Amino acid sequence: MATPVAELARLFGVPERPNLAPRWNVAPTQEIAVIRARPPSEEGDRCDGANGTGKPGADPRPAARLVPMRWGLVPFWAKDAGIGARLINARADTLAEKPAFREALKHRRCLIPADGFYEWSGAAGRKQPHYIRRRDGGLLAFAGLWESWHGPKGELPLDPPLLTATIVTTEANATLRPLHGRMPVILAEADRGRWLDPATPVGEALALLRPAADDLLGTVPVSPRVNAVRNDDAACIRPLSEEREAEDGPDGGGPREPRLL
Repeated sequence: MATPVAELARLFGVPERPNLAPRWNVAPTQEIAVIRARPPSEEGDRCDGANGTGKPGADPRPAARLVPMRWGLVPFWAKDAGIGARLINARADTLAEKPAFREALKHRRCLIPADGFYEWSGAAGRKQPHYIRRRDGGLLAFAGLWESWHGPKGELPLDPPLLTATIVTTEANATLRPLHGRMPVILAEADRGRWLDPATPVGEALALLRPAADDLLGTVPVSPRVNAVRNDDAACIRPLSEEREAEDGPDGGGPREPRLL
């Protein structure tokens, strides 16, 4: 995500300014920005507008914080942090059933801001990346869950604990269906506070997890540079039509995994 941290703080009404460098190619297990509800113990230093919606003034919803976390949820009960690499996404239709997500769904819902994300099309070995973002250029807010892992049971607790998050997915809308059968849940601004608020009943929170409107997002084929995690610059989102020469070798067809911008 290349949006400056100060702009993130303004848009979501949070006071923090963590040191997050601009990113164009974020891979699983790497650091991402997360908006989470402020714990009740910290409510005393709440600021007006710090509710995850970016709107000033009094609001019954909990205040929010901007916190860097690792992408890939490590449940509080996990024996090893390696499980996070397998829990980068969480299906909306099974959140309430899966042991890895049940408690976080009740108590630790979050927003994951992003400028856009990538999907791939084509045959194995030479897949074409597509950059997906809002047609109006605005920021996306994915529905997410987060956890605080203190280490394996019976061992000295980690200090500080490992903070991790996962992105909730749902069925793809008509725009993305040609590329993939699923998509991140993109929360409308009016729904973000309710998703964050742990007082929102689980049933109501689950009802927010639906595909984005078909006209919200646009897709464009981009440079195959994004196929290699080591490439992390603005050239990753360069439209393919602007490429002056094809890129061959390992950048052209490695394994495909979810990526964020």
